Amino acid sequence: MAEGTVTRLAALKVLHELRPARTVTICLPLFLAGGAGDRAFARFHSTITVDGCELRCAARGTEMYSGKPAASIVISELARECQLGKIEGRRQLNEAGRQAVDLAVQRITELVDKILGPPELNILPAQGPAPAQKQGCSCGSAIPSMRISIVGKSVEFLALPLIFKQFRNQGRDPQVAGNELFEAVKLYNVVPAPDEDIYRAAIVQEYAAFCAEARP
Repeated sequence: MAEGTVTRLAALKVLHELRPARTVTICLPLFLAGGAGDRAFARFHSTITVDGCELRCAARGTEMYSGKPAASIVISELARECQLGKIEGRRQLNEAGRQAVDLAVQRITELVDKILGPPELNILPAQGPAPAQKQGCSCGSAIPSMRISIVGKSVEFLALPLIFKQFRNQGRDPQVAGNELFEAVKLYNVVPAPDEDIYRAAIVQEYAAFCAEARP
């Protein structure tokens, strides 16, 4: 639909021209299909969804798999609000479509600055890796991963440092939070069903060490 073209053009202009050092985009089809890196990114970073129509596929999908978006924009609603007329042209937008792109760009940019602070403050999400962490992942979403030893084998877990930090900040005791911690890890990582008990014990042990290192 033409509104979908508006969302892509607006998002790309913000990404490449207006806020290149402060924004990234994630692939919605991959996200909905089960892309672990994209889902982890949307859970641990403020996300703005930009939908073409009232179905709100991006907003609904983000809330279902990662968490409520920090903000949402719907192009068809924006067009009605500003009385732009009917948006047409999937490949070549009409005047209403081009105006919608400009308005969406303005709205997205305002939301980015509201969430992250004014650009001159250069406020960016903390991405500093802790020891034994590897920055980045195969999806390119800059989600840190961590390797831990399980029965003598080094296994990499996506988003594990962020999950550990989240649980520690909530004051979650390693032994009490073990099952919930393990379920959070499984959201973004494939765990062989026969080895779940072994993986759970190793992850809880690693989390306990993570919490101990933070104590004065």
